[in-house]
Formats: sequence, structure tokens, C-alpha cells
Amino acid sequence: MSRKIIHLITANRVWRSIFRYGYPDTEENRSKVIFQTFFLHIHPVKVKTHTLKPTYTFGLGVIAFYLFAVLTITGVLLMFFYVPSVQRAYTDIQALETAVPFGMLMRNVHRWGAHLMVLFVFLHMMRVFYTGGYKYPRELNWVIGVLLWVFTLLLSFTGYLLPWDQLSFWAITVGTNIAGAAPVIGEEARTLLLGAKEVGQDALLRFYVLHVMLLPLVATVFILIHFWRIRKDGGISSPAEQNLPVP
Repeated sequence: MSRKIIHLITANRVWRSIFRYGYPDTEENRSKVIFQTFFLHIHPVKVKTHTLKPTYTFGLGVIAFYLFAVLTITGVLLMFFYVPSVQRAYTDIQALETAVPFGMLMRNVHRWGAHLMVLFVFLHMMRVFYTGGYKYPRELNWVIGVLLWVFTLLLSFTGYLLPWDQLSFWAITVGTNIAGAAPVIGEEARTLLLGAKEVGQDALLRFYVLHVMLLPLVATVFILIHFWRIRKDGGISSPAEQNLPVP
């Protein structure tokens, strides 16, 4: 057997190992393709006709996820030019905007992306609420969505201190003072956030770790669970499914 034929057989086997069920021209093949393909298995095998209309969801959830991805990429790039130190934080931001090629663009994309993510996550929640997407059997996913809204606000809040200018310094001072005014655990919560009695190096380091590591990691886990529950609950909600089951 010639080497060319061996290569063709090998390539054919590799192709068949990737696309195992051929063109999805039957109901069975469609189901198998969805279940067995890594990039498609998150989608339900069938979707409801009304969910395909752009005006039903306006793509708000997809836009929010896209902004989260943009923020992750730009945030990693910004970490190369930023040191969480009270002596260097402000000067690093100034150098980023004046000396680093495309540094101002990078920072502005990150900042405006954060503002837009807060907006679109809020709009997405309103769309889900007004279309009844929080009702049975999607109560768990609604709770996860609310938690993601909280994480979005926390990510925005923790990133506010990092430029270490007057605006961010006093904004965090006011914000943590509000947390300190909470009954019973207020002072402990404020000390936990700042790591000290006032805004300083400890606070900057804690907010940096929360912003670039802990909160994004937890948010990513909840986003994956959120997508998985959409898949398991049969896709986007339908108005006909809003009635609770008879006990």
C-alpha cells in the first residue's frame, strides 16, 4: 500500500473521529451532533421559534458575556503595566496613557467596557423578569443571574480604587464608610475590605486581588453554571411554560 493511500486513510479516520455522524439531515443525527460536539453541546437540541426573534432577547445576555470577555483580555494586558503600590499606582496609570503604545485605548476600552457591562447585565435581568424567565423551572438560574449581577457590581467597585487618584480614593472611602455603617457587622466588614482603619496600601492590595483574581474566577464559574442551566432547562424561557406544575 502506497504512502499516499495510507495518508488518505489516516486523514479520513481523523475526519470521521471529529465529524462522527455526518450531515445532520435527520432528527437522530441532529441530536447526536449536539450531544457529541464540545462547542455545540451547551445548546439545546431543539429551540422554540419565538426565541429566534432578535426582539425577544435583543442579545443582551450575549452582549454582557462578550463584554466580560473583553474586560478579561484588556485586564490581563493592563496587568503588565500596573503595580498595586501606593507609590506607583497613579504614575503607572499616567505612564499607561502617555508612554505605552495604545495604552490609553486599552485602558478606555477596559473602563467603558466595565460601564457597559453593568448596563447590559441590568437590562438582561429586566428582560428576563418582564418575559417571565425567572419562573418554573428556572428559579435556580434566576438566583444565579442575581448573583452575577452582584459580582458585576463588586468588580466595578473594586476596580474603582486601582487608579489611586483623588476620585477613586474618596469614592472608596465613602463606599467603605457606608459598609461600616451597617448594623452589628459594619465595622468588621469595613476593616475586612480595607485591611486597616483607613484607605491605604493594604486596601489597594486587597482590592487588586479581589478585582483581578477572586471575583473574576468566581464570576466565571457562575457564568458557566448559568449557561449550563439554560441548556438543561430547555433553552430560553417560553411564555407558555410560566405556570407552576400541579402538586
